[in-house]
Amino acid sequence: MPAPDDRTPVLFLHGFWHGSWCWTEVLADLTGRGVRALAVDMAGHGMRAARPAALFRRPFGAEALAAEVSPVAGVDLDQAGDLLVSQVKRLGGDGPVTVVAHSMGGAVLTRAGQLAPGLIAHAVYLTAFMPASGVTSAAYTRMPENEGSLVGALRVGNAREIGALRMDVTSPDPAYREAVRATFYGDVDPATADAAAALLTPDAPVGIAAGVTTLTADGWGSIPRTYVVCTRDATIPPALQRKFIADADDAFPANPTIVRELEASHSPFLSMPGQVAGIVRDVLS
Repeated sequence: MPAPDDRTPVLFLHGFWHGSWCWTEVLADLTGRGVRALAVDMAGHGMRAARPAALFRRPFGAEALAAEVSPVAGVDLDQAGDLLVSQVKRLGGDGPVTVVAHSMGGAVLTRAGQLAPGLIAHAVYLTAFMPASGVTSAAYTRMPENEGSLVGALRVGNAREIGALRMDVTSPDPAYREAVRATFYGDVDPATADAAAALLTPDAPVGIAAGVTTLTADGWGSIPRTYVVCTRDATIPPALQRKFIADADDAFPANPTIVRELEASHSPFLSMPGQVAGIVRDVLS
């Protein structure tokens, strides 16, 4: 095994509604093997999140929750991309970093890669959005390849009016809570799925999904990339994942995507963290 200093450090970025906490078991595997690794919070999430007041007001009002403008409504892809670049610089110093992004974190990784391609040694998309040049991530959710995604049924309120994709993360409704589990944690053991659901952030800034990045061959198109297809994903269907890969390869055929597969739902960092860590180790080798 190479010495720790011979390998690039690895930075992990979560997707919408999640936080750096979701990578705990993957980090434990990698750091235990001498890999320098760090998980960070996306703009508007985790320790950078703000929650609507209506979520905690008692008596609870569902209509108030659906109508309240999000406190993270001003967060957009520009801010998220700039933040990720700063996080990469902080971890890597003067050297490049391997970045692993999940779900909507992929759109942020794509923006950061275009802004600072020299800082990213390898981009790993774990069942993540990997939008084509000039295309919003939100646009992909309206494409035929997204048929079967369950995430839309969890949303509360009008995203354009409140500035966020909102979930009622404190809902006591067993059917709603089961829908959250089925959407994100289909193959995760129930106790872990319940713990993860309790940590979710209610508001995901719609501006991140609505932003676009213009990609160039000497920018994002120059970064080696791996896409990990999760074949049981009910959030980003496999057909949509494969569209991301095909679009990227059509745009940058000289730098084709390396494709790996996991028989996993949307959150393999919880259901099979050792296999996710193994893929990252393969990238580093």
